Amino acid sequence: MSAPLLNYNRRDFLEAVGLGAASLAVPGCVVGGERTDRRPNIVFILTDDQRYDAMSCAGHPWLKTPNMDRLAEEGVLFSNAFVTTSLCSPSRASFLTGCYAHAHEVFMNNGRDPNPSIPTFPQLLRKAGYRTAFIGKWHMARTNSPRPGFDHWVSFSGQGRYDKNNLNVDGEIVQSEVYITDELTNYVVRFLKSKHDGPFMLYLSHKAVHGPFKPAERHENLYSNIEIKSQHNPDDNLTTKPEWGRKMDEDWKSQIRNYMRSLAAVDESIGRVLETLEAENMLDNTAIIFAGDNGYFHGEHGGMWDKRAAYEPSIRIPLLMRYPPLAKARTRCDEMVLNMDLAPTILELAGLSVPCIMQGQSWLGVLKGRPGRKSFLYEYFQEVDRKYKRPTVLAVRTKRWKYVTYPLSDKLTDELYDIKNDPEELNNLIGNAGRADVVEHMKKELERLKRKTNFKFP
Repeated sequence: MSAPLLNYNRRDFLEAVGLGAASLAVPGCVVGGERTDRRPNIVFILTDDQRYDAMSCAGHPWLKTPNMDRLAEEGVLFSNAFVTTSLCSPSRASFLTGCYAHAHEVFMNNGRDPNPSIPTFPQLLRKAGYRTAFIGKWHMARTNSPRPGFDHWVSFSGQGRYDKNNLNVDGEIVQSEVYITDELTNYVVRFLKSKHDGPFMLYLSHKAVHGPFKPAERHENLYSNIEIKSQHNPDDNLTTKPEWGRKMDEDWKSQIRNYMRSLAAVDESIGRVLETLEAENMLDNTAIIFAGDNGYFHGEHGGMWDKRAAYEPSIRIPLLMRYPPLAKARTRCDEMVLNMDLAPTILELAGLSVPCIMQGQSWLGVLKGRPGRKSFLYEYFQEVDRKYKRPTVLAVRTKRWKYVTYPLSDKLTDELYDIKNDPEELNNLIGNAGRADVVEHMKKELERLKRKTNFKFP
């Protein structure tokens, strides 16, 4: 069980987990029970608003992502990866801290960084001797200033633009005229080719594919002959689902097409990263992890757009890992893993202890055949921005069932879905007499997870 956040100040916490200056000079590390003389380099690549199925290796019928596919072919595709809050800033903070939003306190896209009493995995790696770099979209507190834990920093404020960004490069403002996916990748290549006296951790955070979707000029006509179809299933029973979020623009077909076009430059970026690591003879000693910060609707459930809701297209994300010593090629892992599992996983890869304050768990265990988690809590907190009239959501997801509640609304109906037999969540089983026992069990599980994670409303 996680320790209550308020019981720690930063100094006490660092002392509790043994992060004194003398304790971190570790020449080797233990990973997976085997000692290695070289700690791995770590590259984490994050996209924005990429659906879990927006990769050809995930079964997309026409999208081409050869470099994402290469990561899957040479490593692991996690087929059941989720976020605990489907919203950019809270999800990014969960990746960094290994905690739920109600613990790290980035509740919404309201311009704040995680509670500083919780160390991020870059801070812990840097203290352990890793050279750390952040290149890309931070999207929490609205400033491009360097953050704690990074030796090298390249970022823009807020959402940024697909072109003409003011980049903060280690404290110096640089005007960028290059398409942002390519520009960030240029900085990445320079970092990878620079001299490294020890292991490094590189965090590449793309702006793509956040809307308004703008592909690179070279991809503007990509997929022009593809017929774009809505993801709404006409058998979907909408009478027991809330109406919020159903907002498909008239040009939704072109938006989806440009969404997929914008991913092409991201895939090329991954290819450049792989090529550079290979050229520098670092590829197989580098753990490469690729993920999206949340899912995205393309018309499901009567025309839903954006994210935030607890349905699968919103909470599921792409997640790939390539690291030959631990990630066997062509592996498909069906266990449930979460965005907040990233920090514990990276710390374990680096041979560091996982702080007790982190609520995630390393996914290296499931790669070794150990049982994964049985359930997790999903939370979304209603935003102040009137543009997004989405109610607060609390839900629990198990391998088979999903139970969704709207705890601050007395007008919305709870929802229960049998994911095994109804993966598209077409039929809400709340009120089904034959599932009353499941509802009761899921209610208890929701309360158990709230207690275990010290849940609190903002």
